[in-house]
Amino acid sequence: MARDVHLLPKAHLHLHFTGSMRPSTLLELADKYGVHLPDALSGGEPPKLRATDERGWFRFQRLYDIARSCLRTPEDIQRLVREAAEEDVRDGAGWLEIQVDPTSYAPRLGGLLPALEVILDAVETASRDTGLGMRVLVAANRTKHPLEARTLARLAVRYADRGVVGFGLSNDERRGFARDFDRAFAIARDGGLLAAPHGGELSGPGSVRDCLDDLGAGRVGHGVRAAEDPRLLARLSERGVTCEVCPSSNVALGVYEKPEDVPLRTLFDAGVPMALGADDPLLFGSRLAAQYELAREHHGFTDPELAELARQSVRGSAAPEPDRARLLDGIDAWLAT
Repeated sequence: MARDVHLLPKAHLHLHFTGSMRPSTLLELADKYGVHLPDALSGGEPPKLRATDERGWFRFQRLYDIARSCLRTPEDIQRLVREAAEEDVRDGAGWLEIQVDPTSYAPRLGGLLPALEVILDAVETASRDTGLGMRVLVAANRTKHPLEARTLARLAVRYADRGVVGFGLSNDERRGFARDFDRAFAIARDGGLLAAPHGGELSGPGSVRDCLDDLGAGRVGHGVRAAEDPRLLARLSERGVTCEVCPSSNVALGVYEKPEDVPLRTLFDAGVPMALGADDPLLFGSRLAAQYELAREHHGFTDPELAELARQSVRGSAAPEPDRARLLDGIDAWLAT
């Protein structure tokens, strides 16, 4: 009988802040603040999304922005982070790196610094209360000015001793050039942070190459389109650059038609390290363990292969050595049962 993937220790490296919210929490907060939710967010089912055209991406962003508008106080932030931690613990995660652009929350939380401090305090508390190792990846918005990204990079470095471990670049990768953000990523890398920009989701393998060449990426958010370029796959494998692959998200946004079309096997067989992620469970309807179930059901991953995926997620994380050792031992124990 197949082992329970919820019991498989793993690291979660691709989870967006607002997108981690429970649907029930969104309904409660919307009611509390008198926010009218569109049917796509209040119907009890994940919204029908397709972001491969500009209109579809705009709709996705609009739904995300509406959900984010329901997060207004430090208590709301604390609740979101605690519940995200509880969900990940339930799914077998022993480590979570949650991704956030604090500028999005700054207007309601008293400014950029207070917003990040509220978020980091919430992460520290949730980690202590749930036992889940948690850190923060500060992400700049690709659709905004690169100067804003530099400000965020400096802020991220300043809080490296408070739980910030990486610097990312999110939103529509078809907008602008990765090289426009090279100064921000240099600031982050020089400050000891992991560079983990999005690439190779809505755009092809060239987007992943840009992340490597222009931003010095040590990890790539998504990166799945690298499967279209064998030379790029070899490069990722040789460098040990982990791709944060989010299968359910890829299908929900129309990057691939069906779960079996996501090239998990191509990446795995090429030796590219992967960390399966849920991306935005609020909008895509599935969390971390479901990504491992998808790999098993639609791609024929065996239990030893699922264990190796979990190991890759741990190795690709910023977890300290004791946490890594504990998780890797747990993976071996899962496989031995």
